[in-house]
Amino acid sequence: MSDQQPFDTLYSDKLADISHFNFNDAVVNVFPDMIKRSVPGYNTILGMISDIAGRYVQANSHCYDLGCSLGAASIAMRNGISADNCHIISIDNSPAMIDRCKTIIHTASPHASRSTPIRLICDDIANITIENASMVVLNFTLQFIPVDKRLLLLQKVYDGLLPGGTLVLSEKVVFTDEPHQQLMTELYHNFKRANGYSELEIAQKRTALEAVMRPETLEVHKQRLKNVGFNSADTWFQCMTFASLIAIKS
Repeated sequence: MSDQQPFDTLYSDKLADISHFNFNDAVVNVFPDMIKRSVPGYNTILGMISDIAGRYVQANSHCYDLGCSLGAASIAMRNGISADNCHIISIDNSPAMIDRCKTIIHTASPHASRSTPIRLICDDIANITIENASMVVLNFTLQFIPVDKRLLLLQKVYDGLLPGGTLVLSEKVVFTDEPHQQLMTELYHNFKRANGYSELEIAQKRTALEAVMRPETLEVHKQRLKNVGFNSADTWFQCMTFASLIAIKS
């Protein structure tokens, strides 16, 4: 059997009606290729999630991957964890994602961290109780949550974290300075062109995403993290319109 991932051609043909982007079977089938060609620095972020897990995950605690998709951040955490008796809880509201994630988790080959179990849950992350947590990851998830519900979700995360626990929050971001926003958008589109996406694919996917994704500025994210109680919260990674923040509960 070939290990070649299916190529993302979901928007290669002109669509008469562009439906809202959702994580259905078609998206799940091409998701690894889509992420690889659409999110600059994604593998760097995963590598650092593993490093952060090694530094901050505490013994006898829970780790949460909220909006886990195919489990890449969950596996990254598991590969980095050295503490004993930890459990990873990975949640996504897409049945197609969870079904495929089960297979990927089962066949993944982490080294020393195989003893850290990953529990998959198909549910809205708003329904999940965060408790006894030393690490929580929201890897490009919050941008799909309604803006008026983001503060409540992050408050649940903060309240469920142990002292010394950490949150990794990765997001697509926007900028208040319009010329800078235009420059970052064009650089990002050049990134996608260089990865083989056509003008039609770029335009159609952008239309599909704009209906469901509401990016915010880094300043808004940082202020919201401070509002829920994090004293330490700042950007550790940024490439064009993609950024990741780390917040630590004192």
